[in-house]
Amino acid sequence: MTALESEGGCPEVLAGLYPRTGRARIVGVTGPPGAGKSTLVQRLAQALRRSGTTVGIVAVDPSSPFTGGAILGDRIRMAEIYTDPGVFIRSMATRGALGGLARATSDAVDVLDAAGFDVVLIETVGVGQDEVDVVRAADTTAVVLVPGLGDDIQAIKAGILEIADVFVVNKADREGADRAAAELAAMLDLSGERAWRPPIVRTVAPRNEGVVEALAALESHAAYLRASGEGARRREQRARSRLLALLEERFRRVVETRAPEQDGLEEAIRAVLARREDPYAAAERLFQGLVRVQVGTAR
Repeated sequence: MTALESEGGCPEVLAGLYPRTGRARIVGVTGPPGAGKSTLVQRLAQALRRSGTTVGIVAVDPSSPFTGGAILGDRIRMAEIYTDPGVFIRSMATRGALGGLARATSDAVDVLDAAGFDVVLIETVGVGQDEVDVVRAADTTAVVLVPGLGDDIQAIKAGILEIADVFVVNKADREGADRAAAELAAMLDLSGERAWRPPIVRTVAPRNEGVVEALAALESHAAYLRASGEGARRREQRARSRLLALLEERFRRVVETRAPEQDGLEEAIRAVLARREDPYAAAERLFQGLVRVQVGTAR
């Protein structure tokens, strides 16, 4: 996993592992900061372990925009399960990646999948309305919300509403839990008919309340994916999104590598700043130059 997190990844490692993947069930857990995602993930893992299910956890922490560092404190928050031989916890920093996940999150999931873990839980960083990359990495996505965020409608609209397969209203012992659940239900009603209507589950994770119900809702969605064929469509979408992301990253890395050259990135930046060239024309020139280089290399 460390090798896969390095700059450019480690393709030869993934090449050996990838044929053994595709067996684990991948569950994403996302939501705003302070929603109690880590505690809920720990409780879900404990519930799964009681049934003999092995669990891999990939917990993503935000990186500092100033130092690039990250606390990676999920192993401390999940201390109760850290020594369980049927659980493996990997923390990773976003390292500037947007969308709630790190660049190597999917690679880490592949490692755990190939290692034979039955379920892989992905805990994202605290996300807003459109940081929804987890839906491109998971079979089932649980959106964790808490009452008292201020404008509850603001917290659940836009992308967050569309990606949820299960809604979890955590810290449901707080005032406003009934209102949050009712507003969620109302927004689902307004969103129109859908083949799968996300259930709304209330939990108090520190007291282990509602966790069994949350796990049942996640397993119900997994059964729906198997029965409806939706699972195959999601896997295709995940493969497409992952390939496009890798191509984008590779293109950016090549452009940055050629930055010192006369027609490279730095010269294009200076041309845009001086208004000698507009951003679209500069980007097109960089792209065409890169294509010519790649074609010439191939020949």
